[in-house]
Amino acid sequence: MNRIIAIVAVLIALAAGGYWWTTQSGNVNAMAAQAETVGDASGTSAEYGITEMTMGEADAPIEIIEYASFTCPHCANAHANLIPQLKKNYVDTGKAKFTFREVYFDKYGMWASLIARCGGESKFFGITDLMFKGQAEWVRAGGDAAIADELRKIGRLAGISKDDLDVCMNDAEKLQSLVSWYQANATAHEITSTPTFVINGEKYSNMSYADFSAILDEKLGE
Repeated sequence: MNRIIAIVAVLIALAAGGYWWTTQSGNVNAMAAQAETVGDASGTSAEYGITEMTMGEADAPIEIIEYASFTCPHCANAHANLIPQLKKNYVDTGKAKFTFREVYFDKYGMWASLIARCGGESKFFGITDLMFKGQAEWVRAGGDAAIADELRKIGRLAGISKDDLDVCMNDAEKLQSLVSWYQANATAHEITSTPTFVINGEKYSNMSYADFSAILDEKLGE
């Protein structure tokens, strides 16, 4: 978990500056010591004031949690191929509840998370789809300001106003809460790579739909 702790230290430093880190330089090392105040928290999403982004019936017999980064190419591939099939055959049929939890390996993934969450639960998965579909373009847009602009474009495509997007991108308090929540989740489930899936409490690495469905069917007794 050392890599996660180090990354969290940097992200907390970034969180302290909010969106202004896209246009102003700062001393990350001077802020990194704040990571010690987060520790190895293991609280719930409610404890951090963070909304869990879920699809499916709350009482579904299978719970799938995906840990993914918006800047991870393997995650984009999973959302192009694996996740739609899982949604169609298991989530939409009431067999599974699906929860998406963000992993922050870089500041761009953090900014993407702020945009994805800006429209609330009703827009989150639609924005997530747009981000993964356009990942190859926006992550290579250029410098910080260019990438932030591309992320705001995705938010506007989802019907969020420029003013609301600016508020979300500058929400340093939300940023801090997301970082703490992320570390608690990553520590609890020992997340070291993405995408990682937790199925009814058991951790699995990325896999094909055939392998994934076989695991789900076994747990369902089918």
